[in-house]
Order: sequence, then C-alpha cells, then structure tokens
Amino acid sequence: MSRINYILCDIEGTTSSISFVVDTLFPYFRSHFREFVAQNSQAEYLPALYEEVRQTVLEEEKRSLSDLEVLAQLEVWSQEDRKHPALKKLQGYVWQEGYAQGELKGHIYPDVAPAFENWKLRGIALGIYSSGSVPAQKLLFSTTEYGNLCPYFSHHFDTGIGHKKEKVSYERIAKELNFPPQEILFLSDVPTELDAAREAGFRTCQLLRPGTQAASQHPQVADFSQLELKDFA
Repeated sequence: MSRINYILCDIEGTTSSISFVVDTLFPYFRSHFREFVAQNSQAEYLPALYEEVRQTVLEEEKRSLSDLEVLAQLEVWSQEDRKHPALKKLQGYVWQEGYAQGELKGHIYPDVAPAFENWKLRGIALGIYSSGSVPAQKLLFSTTEYGNLCPYFSHHFDTGIGHKKEKVSYERIAKELNFPPQEILFLSDVPTELDAAREAGFRTCQLLRPGTQAASQHPQVADFSQLELKDFA
C-alpha cells in the first residue's frame, strides 16, 4: 500500500471537544449575533448572506423573508445545527469578534499539537475539513492554549467544497491537494464521513473521543498519540 503523505482532520470530536462547540460556541453565537448584526449593519457581506437565506427558504418553503425573518430563520437553523453556508459564515464573523475580545479561546485535545509537530517533522502535509467555515476554523486553531497551530496546515476546507458525507467532496479535495486518494488519511469521529472518504479512495481512521460511537468498519484510535502511520503503509 501507498505511504501516507497527507493527513486531513475533522475538528469536532477529532481535534476538539464536541462540547466546546455545542456548549460554548453555539450559545455564544445565539446570544450575540443579533447585536453583532445591528452593530455591523453596513458590512458589505451582509446583503449576500441575507440573500442566501432568502433563496433557500424560497426554494424549500415558497416563502419570502424580511430582514427580521432572516434573522429568525438563522436562529432556528442555529438551534437545529443546520450546516447552511450563510449560518456558518455569520457564526464565523461573530466568533471572530469573541476571540478578538478574549471571550473565546479555541479548544483542542492535548495530544493534538505534539502529533502535528511530529507529522510535520516527518514531511507529512496537514489539512482541515470541517462543516465550520474556514474563517471559524482558523480562529479556533490560532487561539488555542498551545499557541497558534494554523501554520501546520496547508489547506482548510469547509462545506463550500461539498458536504462531508458525500464521496464527491473527498474526490474534489484530493484533486485540489494534488495527492492520490490512497496517500491521504482522513481522521474523524463520524462513521458516515469516514465511509464517504473511503469510497473516494482515502485511508480512514476513527477517533474514539469520549462519547463517540465506534464504527468497526474503520481502524480506530483513542487519540492522536495512538495513531501509527506504519499501519496504513
């Protein structure tokens, strides 16, 4: 089998605690986003973001939305954790302000940074693929208690390249990375994401963080320190 030359990581439940997103980031967004929009009402990105929401609701429900109804819809989607591009973009902007003010700090597990350093020293390239927007990814990794981890990554991908449970998304990623799929190892806690990556030819490994349901069809490790790349060679 081919040597692993690229490692692609999920975030929630893989590098970072799901509870950080659910218990810290999501509530912060819901309690701050209306004030944020009011204070940034002239921001050039808001009209396009609103239009994305309107188009989705028009297509799905045949309803037209006012600005206030757009905000209400975003709040509903936030409660549902819908992976809508407009919601993810706005979350990223709100979280950026929270990080800048020191009200938020990115969480990662303690085994992650040493593994990144080890892989970098071995000449393995690293990237992130998460449903969270690319700006939100960079905010999280640039503000960890272990310092700024963003320099470890050559690429960041979000749902702009496709949904994480679809084979075609991983085919697009492999094409953009310019690596054969069999040389890419995808790390995630979610079995359906791992299934899609494997269908695209990626190597896969499931992280069994606390609360994760094991999927026997994929190799498994409890944390990054247990990951032996020779097992995939």
